[in-house]
Amino acid sequence: MPMSVIKGRYRILRTEPDGDSIRFVPDDPAAFTKLRLAARVNRSGGAQLRLDAIDALETHYTPNGHGGRVHQPLGLGHAAGARLLALLGFEDVRREGETVVHAVPEETPGHILTRFADKYGRPVALAFAGTTDREDLSPVFADVPVLQRSVNHRLVADGLAYPTYYSKLFPDLREEFTAAASKARAAAAGVWADDATTDGATIDSAADLSERLVLLPKLFRRLADYLALGAGDPSLDGFHDFLAARDDRLFVISDGHATGLDTIVEVTGRTVRMTRACEDLIFLEG
Repeated sequence: MPMSVIKGRYRILRTEPDGDSIRFVPDDPAAFTKLRLAARVNRSGGAQLRLDAIDALETHYTPNGHGGRVHQPLGLGHAAGARLLALLGFEDVRREGETVVHAVPEETPGHILTRFADKYGRPVALAFAGTTDREDLSPVFADVPVLQRSVNHRLVADGLAYPTYYSKLFPDLREEFTAAASKARAAAAGVWADDATTDGATIDSAADLSERLVLLPKLFRRLADYLALGAGDPSLDGFHDFLAARDDRLFVISDGHATGLDTIVEVTGRTVRMTRACEDLIFLEG
């Protein structure tokens, strides 16, 4: 898959990195502009990355973009965040809440491969620790051996992130992510030990989402958005209609069928389940 390499540093002090997102500061402050990426940057040229093709449990999600934060089971969410930072070379990381207040070192060298930014201005990237001999901002063909060296792949292989595919990911990389996830699932590693996404999750209160149920984060976010509208009412009676109105579009790989998220989510009383495994889906960029 053709991408561009950007050299720089991961910088985490006074930020809230989780298992699939981290702040990256290019060596060239104009890197994103030169590559025509619509990245949202701060004064130092840094941007929050979205790690491509993976989704770790939410540690601080704001339903519908406003109001109070919610989270998924924090043991697994924090494990993914800690593993990401360790893979990128950080030690002795301390937080106040979700904010990093201490780390050794304060920043680490790294590089990313990217070719676009999402609608929130986050470069969608494969992330790597350390330097590279490749010229900064040069084109790179990201094949399977390259992917296997990324922290994205490591997190899926460890079972600490779900594979979550969008339409711009090339098939060979998607298939490698699926192979890594299948091994983690077979070993009941990380999220796969308690995943209830396709088995069915019974929700008696909003606390079940935060404290007990391990679900694909995409489904969790839609549930959290829906329950926030009900001011604490855990009823799922309107959830299917909510999803239909939201109209998240996707492609079911095994069927070769384009459809909406609502068509693969089944609601029975207080129990919700996806009828397709996450690695059988390709979501369309919204």
